[in-house]
Amino acid sequence: MKNNNYRYRLADPELGSGELELLTQCIDEGMISSQGRFVEQFEAEFSAACQAKYGVAVANGTCALHLALETLGLGPGDEVIVPSLTFIATANAVRYTGATPVFADVDPQTLCLSVRTVEPLITRKTKAVIPVHLLGQPCDMPGICRLARERSLHVIEDAAEAHGATVHGRPVGSFGEINCFSFYANKIITTGEGGMCVTNDAALANRMRVLRGHGMDPHRKYWHPLVGYNYRLTNLQAALGVAQLPRMNQWIEKRRWIFSRYRELLAPLGDAVYFLPERSGTKSACWMSLVLLRDPAGRDALLEHLSSEGIESRPLFWPVHHLPPYRGAATAPLPATEDVSRRGILLPSHPKLTEADLEVICHAFGAGLAGRKILEGSCANS
Repeated sequence: MKNNNYRYRLADPELGSGELELLTQCIDEGMISSQGRFVEQFEAEFSAACQAKYGVAVANGTCALHLALETLGLGPGDEVIVPSLTFIATANAVRYTGATPVFADVDPQTLCLSVRTVEPLITRKTKAVIPVHLLGQPCDMPGICRLARERSLHVIEDAAEAHGATVHGRPVGSFGEINCFSFYANKIITTGEGGMCVTNDAALANRMRVLRGHGMDPHRKYWHPLVGYNYRLTNLQAALGVAQLPRMNQWIEKRRWIFSRYRELLAPLGDAVYFLPERSGTKSACWMSLVLLRDPAGRDALLEHLSSEGIESRPLFWPVHHLPPYRGAATAPLPATEDVSRRGILLPSHPKLTEADLEVICHAFGAGLAGRKILEGSCANS
């Protein structure tokens, strides 16, 4: 049953007086397009949070990926290794450049690329790899970067879902040459739509800024030495980001708490469900709380049951190589990707959720899974 009036939403951005104050300043100053002080402020503050020197704000996360690939010179004849277990934008951005996405399997313990899944796919045509920090879970960036250096590959982190996640205390977005974030409404911090490329390379940052703004020479107005794009972020959107950023770590901790409570509250289901471990040395941003079913046969019925109870949920991504634009593109079996994509359910994960909300969600989950209220007296009384 389709339900557009969920009581418990999958994502629900926190917007308040701080955001309103900065938006009002934009309007009062008449700076509502891409010119305005909040764009540079957001770039500086967000890149600093990633331990990167430069930030280039863009219209959305897909633009960030495309801009990174174009800036690094990827094009026809080149191959870029990407996970198949990701949002389709990762592969689409590669295709926009004329390069070919090569689909890799994921590590079943992290749902991310690993050295083991990437290395066999490297050919003389391979020019880059895009590790995706899926659902906020960091990839093995030290290992992937080491492999990339050995094989002369570019690394572009797709950190759209992983603001604030860390590997050995180092934030994602600080490992690759150019690293990409999304600020869509369901992300950890939001600008409505919006994205960011961060880098430590001044030349790459300068080239991205030129490409972002129609290829216009920054020192010679309306002189366009190359074909660029209109990928600019507005001052209004950047103002939202500036207001949101100080609360990012607080919201990450709340999301981590929510995930831990799901593990505890669903424990009475025993081995009917399981959760991915947090890899040693990493800290997940827990963008979404993923529950995996041992038996995937009833997943879609469970999603329908949750919807009927006013609870918004969703399946994990389809493998991209199963989608029509990329069907048949995988050059090798991707068993972990294909298996886990059938098992996953994402539950409400936003920071507005309370303990009582989580108990209701878990009770409905257990009842839907078993076809009866098997958690009565368990989750509700935990």
